[in-house]
Amino acid sequence: MNKSELIDHVASQAGLTKKQASAAVNAVFDGIQAQLAQGGSVSITGFGTFDVRSRKARTGVRPGTGEKIKIPASKAPGFKAGKTLKDSVKGS
Repeated sequence: MNKSELIDHVASQAGLTKKQASAAVNAVFDGIQAQLAQGGSVSITGFGTFDVRSRKARTGVRPGTGEKIKIPASKAPGFKAGKTLKDSVKGS
């Protein structure tokens, strides 16, 4: 499912127009993105938690030349699925 299919699904399930559903979906995504950009987390009970994960600096190897390179520390978004989501995927 891509974003436009998600918007269509939200519109049909909530009885909204596609324009209204698009605004709602974008508002949710923007809210999650803004919170993560501030270093926070977003917990949705039964679904999961979005958070920011730190990666340590490390040494890597360039595949083409075998040269060692330094990879700087960075931050990346992460997601941990909640129990309800895990159970629905497992088929329980």
